[in-house]
Amino acid sequence: MHRRLLGLARGTGGLFALTWGALWVGGLLTVAQAALFSQIVDGAFLGGHTLSQELPRLWLLLGVILARAAVAGLHEITARAAAVRVKAALRRRLFAHIQALGPLYTRGQRTGELTATAMEGVEALDAYFSQFLPQIVVTALIPLTLLLFVFSRDWLSGLVMLVTAPMLPLLMVLIGKGAEALTRRQYQMLGRLSAQLLDALYGLTTLKLFGRSRAYAGTIARVSDQYRRATMGVLRLTFLSAFALELLATISTAIVAVEVGLRLLYGRMDFSSAFFVLVLAPEFYIPFRMLGLRFHAGMSGVSAAERIFAILDEAPMRPLAPAAPSTVPVRAVILEDVSFVYPGEARPALSHVSLRLQQGERVALVGPSGAGKTTLAGLILGFLTPTAGRILTEYADGRVVEGPPPPEQIAWVPQQPHLFHDTLEANLRLARPDATLEDLEEACRKARLDDVVRSLPEGWRTVVGTGGARLSGGEAQRLALARAFLKDAPILVMDEPTAHLDPQTEALLEEGTRRLLEGRTALVIAHRLYTVRTADRIVVLDEGQVVEEGTHSELMARGGLYARLASTARVFLPAAPEPAGEPVLPGGPVGVEGGVPAPPPEPSGAGPGERGALLRRLLGFLRGYEPQVALSVLLGALTVGANLALLGTSAWLIAAAALQPPLGSLYVAIVGVRF
Repeated sequence: MHRRLLGLARGTGGLFALTWGALWVGGLLTVAQAALFSQIVDGAFLGGHTLSQELPRLWLLLGVILARAAVAGLHEITARAAAVRVKAALRRRLFAHIQALGPLYTRGQRTGELTATAMEGVEALDAYFSQFLPQIVVTALIPLTLLLFVFSRDWLSGLVMLVTAPMLPLLMVLIGKGAEALTRRQYQMLGRLSAQLLDALYGLTTLKLFGRSRAYAGTIARVSDQYRRATMGVLRLTFLSAFALELLATISTAIVAVEVGLRLLYGRMDFSSAFFVLVLAPEFYIPFRMLGLRFHAGMSGVSAAERIFAILDEAPMRPLAPAAPSTVPVRAVILEDVSFVYPGEARPALSHVSLRLQQGERVALVGPSGAGKTTLAGLILGFLTPTAGRILTEYADGRVVEGPPPPEQIAWVPQQPHLFHDTLEANLRLARPDATLEDLEEACRKARLDDVVRSLPEGWRTVVGTGGARLSGGEAQRLALARAFLKDAPILVMDEPTAHLDPQTEALLEEGTRRLLEGRTALVIAHRLYTVRTADRIVVLDEGQVVEEGTHSELMARGGLYARLASTARVFLPAAPEPAGEPVLPGGPVGVEGGVPAPPPEPSGAGPGERGALLRRLLGFLRGYEPQVALSVLLGALTVGANLALLGTSAWLIAAAALQPPLGSLYVAIVGVRF
């Protein structure tokens, strides 16, 4: 998994190489800082140098400190920039692949989990690439660099560091085995929680009507508590690993300090080298400690990447679009002995279907619910790939290409069109992004939507809301017709609306449908008597097979399935929802390039007063947890104080040992540093 993640870093334009170079330069500056500091202290305390004598070194030390800070800032900026590029590229790739997978894949996934993967999952990689990955390089590069310089000054201290260092990565490996499983479970619980919340939002009306909102809230609370427990398990292990690494690093630093101090005491080491080693010892172990702190971010990124790559590894169902110019008209769409079986299903949705849709022909698909009508439409649209048989597209220039018609030449009008949270104009321009305002007005006039546009408070600029919340069902259907008019594709695939339309709306839709069908090659999943009677040919499906074919009068005369459906009015009444075996095809136009709805406007920055109020509200969430917060702050302060005390005691021990006092006077300091 780490290798696949590293592969994503190749498209960052050398930002990671710049990051790693900055890290290595920072390591060299750390050595320079330690060398200058030890020389200044040695000269001032043992050499008797005045301030003027040490001033050049002090200025040089200041320059090194500033350069080190600048390099650290450069490393942070480049690492963040690289992470942003990786996330943006991965989101584009993920979204494009989900589009290629099509409705067959998305219908089997929970929308909330997919959303969590595309958003939180990709976002989890930010810490992986900006923190964890650079820290791995730091841990591999900086200690080795420092070790080379320590060996050049004092081989015994270098040997102590070399022996103690492997304990830290070994501990991380042992802890990592448990952390990986816990982090994976945490991410799975996050996806489940996101799915539950989205289901609740989509089904809020249903839950209210059935009085189940409180019960469903209890379900969400249970899932949320499971996610909380999973998160706390990960945090406990993270804090345990951080504590263990901190303890080992502290003990290792203390061992170096005691070893250096004792050798100073017996005059076997000069003060400058001892102080140089003491200053570098914490820097040597810091990368291991920081890797432990950022290990959780790395495991979170790996868990998220597993889900992302699982989606990317899915083989697309949609075939490649035919390499035919969109200017060449399609003469016919041909299905040759086509069968289709949904994954996990035993019974085929379509079985040995052969059909020819000729240019300018209007074909009506009729059959009971679950007969395979939506599946057949999905195959022609290119959303599905035949399990057996093939789809051919015959062009006016005589070429026959395997595959569905090119997206530019086909329009799709669904029963339930999807409207984005954007303006009415943007939702309509999905069909043709370069359309003029006159083109939009003409399409709306043909679809009888012009009166709706005039009635909206802001006209074309009115935000219709997600799913067309500000439009009625009939108005949304007319918007779908307007999209098809605007695209003006020669081939039309349409699923007639049937859901509880009032007579006036039904009349408007029938008029718009009549206009839309004129002069086009059309395949219509028909539910209305007008559409069936005016069709050039009626294809009757039952249990995935074509059982009858002909005109309305011919089929009525035969007295078969069509006649029975017509006599009981089942052909022309609102159809039941398609069963689980058939997908709900997407509601947008097919093959639109560009014209994507604009993202929501960015929120304006809050003023000082608003920020203060927001801060007070956030602090209000801490009520009831004051003891825990106070304890956390106290422990953090004690940790910082203990680190400072360790460093100060170690420095005093070495400075005192350089004067070679009796060993007994240093026992307390030695024991304090050791433990």
